Amino acid sequence: MPMQNVIDINQLDVRPIENQLTLAKWYAFENAPKTEGVVSESTSRQYIVMFGVELIGKQVVDLITSLGGTIQCHQLCCYQAHSTLPAGVVIEVSTQVEIKAMVREAAQRLNCEGAVLTLLPQLDEPGLLVMDMDSTVIEIECIDEIARLANVYDEVASVTAQAMAGQLAFSDSLYQRVSKLQGIHLSLIEPLKADLPLMLGVKQLCETLKAKNWKLAIASGGFTWFADALQERLGLDRVFANTLEIADQQLTGKVLGEVVDAHKKAHVLKSMQAEYNIAPKQTLAMGDGANDLVMMSAADLGIAVHGKPKVVEQADVAICHGSLLQVLYFLTIPRASHGN
Repeated sequence: MPMQNVIDINQLDVRPIENQLTLAKWYAFENAPKTEGVVSESTSRQYIVMFGVELIGKQVVDLITSLGGTIQCHQLCCYQAHSTLPAGVVIEVSTQVEIKAMVREAAQRLNCEGAVLTLLPQLDEPGLLVMDMDSTVIEIECIDEIARLANVYDEVASVTAQAMAGQLAFSDSLYQRVSKLQGIHLSLIEPLKADLPLMLGVKQLCETLKAKNWKLAIASGGFTWFADALQERLGLDRVFANTLEIADQQLTGKVLGEVVDAHKKAHVLKSMQAEYNIAPKQTLAMGDGANDLVMMSAADLGIAVHGKPKVVEQADVAICHGSLLQVLYFLTIPRASHGN
């Protein structure tokens, strides 16, 4: 049996971490902080992920040190999630306390992103990613942009504010906001549909996942008029969104059919998982708003992307800055040397 690689945490310094560790190799800790209490052998292993900048060894040491006596460190691995991304680091730990918020706060102080995984979904195995559209796949909220073009933004925004304050259900807020769009001619919004601004990295992410036989979908509280335009552009398998009624090349101010709300989004994920026989740990959902939380909870990994504070807090993991290609940090962690 080959000798396991060993790293002394005190030897990690200010050089880039990939200059100190061989990529994709797991290193056991020669010495590292341990929990103050006894960690049972039955305690589940967790994985602390650091990414987002060119990490240096000292950042890794500082994060581990900041967790004090709450974790027992087992192994450390430096890995390349994508050729265009800086190297990431994953630390396998045991703990008896909730460390997700502590890891995020520590990473933020260290100018990087931090997350805690309990499962390790694998890019090389077929999977499913269901995404919100507005402010997730694209940089804008389509209904706001339509409202601006029609000079009714303030009216639409006031209804949105009520919904955000919990004073209106999503479906009610949708009907009220869409009613403000009555009479808008399609020629006014056609340029918006033709040039939807993609979120940084989402096209590369979709291309990478499709090349690995993943299924991709949008489940959006926005509109099919825009989601359909994205389907071909991103190679999506399905899109689910709300249908605006159109008559005489104008919006009527009505929505047709079933509203895609939070529960419909979760249903989309579960039905596609069953249809394509996706393995339990290979379903991902990502979004930015409270309307995405049910879907994210239904997935094996819920990812907040540039999300509202409540969404970041409740999501399994979060990407708060930069490219959505960083989702690959959660999918490319090398399998641990002990086979977990």
